[in-house]
Amino acid sequence: MLEVLNLNFMQNALMAGILVSIICGLIGSLIVINRMTFIAGGIAHGAYGGIGIAFFFSLEPLLGAGAFSLLLALIIATITLNDKARIDSVIGAIWAFGMAIGIIFIDLTPGYSSDLMSYLFGSILAVSDTDIYFMSVICVVFTAVIVLFYRQFVAVSFDSEFASLRGVNTKLFYYILVCMTALCVVATIRVVGLILVIALLTIPPYIAQGLASRLGSMMLISALFSAVFCVVGLFLSFWLNLTSGASIILVASVCFFVFSIFFRRFRG
Repeated sequence: MLEVLNLNFMQNALMAGILVSIICGLIGSLIVINRMTFIAGGIAHGAYGGIGIAFFFSLEPLLGAGAFSLLLALIIATITLNDKARIDSVIGAIWAFGMAIGIIFIDLTPGYSSDLMSYLFGSILAVSDTDIYFMSVICVVFTAVIVLFYRQFVAVSFDSEFASLRGVNTKLFYYILVCMTALCVVATIRVVGLILVIALLTIPPYIAQGLASRLGSMMLISALFSAVFCVVGLFLSFWLNLTSGASIILVASVCFFVFSIFFRRFRG
């Protein structure tokens, strides 16, 4: 059974799952605390536009997704800071715009034959060494940023007005968080895909939130849960010949419902 670990693609898949778990544990916790799930969803689906543009110009798909996601993140951050009353409509429009742009450019791509299912639903077993390097850089940078500015993120997340009065540049940290969310989405595409990325960003933090009393411990617990979901889902997909991204999210969803039922009874 453990012989599969000797396979190079399985080693890459496990490494990708662990790296993405750390990234999602950090950023997902901030997304849940700041109630930015819809913003993350808009960026995730809008990133499809970058993939379509990259295919049209024969570029690396994740490079196109990254650049396009950062552009969408800056637009969303600017609009939501200035007009929070229309945040749902704006994000919904950007969501649809990104998907439409992606579909149109893919339709215009001459001789297009690549399988887009891996970008929509993930293909962790096809993770390359380049993907691992990219995830590693994102993981190290995000960890460093959160460690260095942990107090500022805590202040902005729980009481932005008080943080602003204490001299914290809340707008800057909001932009940083939204941009980090965009890069987190891109790093997670190869594991669970654009369609399912929001689940991996929110389910582990939601469970961790019920078990942790501090943001730091919530991030750690969320990363651990995410790693367990990725590893279990990965082996499940390998043994049963299932889609890896869907298997990971299925495991996470089952744990989510079980936790919700038992946690509510325990609190009751």
